Amino acid sequence: MKKTDAVLLFIVLIILLTACGTVQTRTPDIRPTEDTNIEEKNDEKKSDLINETAREAINALKDKDMEKISKLVHPEKGVRFSPYAYVDVKNDMVFAADDVKDLLSDNTIYTWGSYDGIGDPIELTFEDYYNRFIYDVDFANAEQIGYNEILGKGNTIENSAEVYKDSMVVEYYFSGFDPQYDGMDWRSLRIVFEKSKDIWYIVGIIHDQWTI
Repeated sequence: MKKTDAVLLFIVLIILLTACGTVQTRTPDIRPTEDTNIEEKNDEKKSDLINETAREAINALKDKDMEKISKLVHPEKGVRFSPYAYVDVKNDMVFAADDVKDLLSDNTIYTWGSYDGIGDPIELTFEDYYNRFIYDVDFANAEQIGYNEILGKGNTIENSAEVYKDSMVVEYYFSGFDPQYDGMDWRSLRIVFEKSKDIWYIVGIIHDQWTI
């Protein structure tokens, strides 16, 4: 074999071996994912989970079933009662779960805060407070229900999200009752729930209305 032929044969062999050893790669078929709006879905799921407990709570309040309410109250934090939108952590009354069941029969006059506009102390028994600042309208049949959404908005600062972190606020709202007041007679009841050991408990009950 001539030297030239040998060189050519060697080159051909090198090319064939190189071709056989080449690893072919394929670019993955990457497609943009759709915006699943995870936060919104989580909120929807959260509202679904709280629905049953919230329904139990509002119906128990309607029926004045304080025994039932006491079982729904947070076993460690108790429940805070706020007569208006602003949650006053220093002055609002807080009751332990065990004390809630007997509140309607309790004749003690408590100071619940101050009346809007005049500033006089709200000095009432729990039953009177209940009739004025908890279930003053039929919230179980509210016009609207909001989940972590403030429906009733007045002049008082609404700070529930700041006070009750990692909570679920269920609001029962009426936009008004008498047309002559043009919506100024709106009412809201917000029940605040916090989770403990995978169970939702009541930690706050906030009454709200138009304020000066």
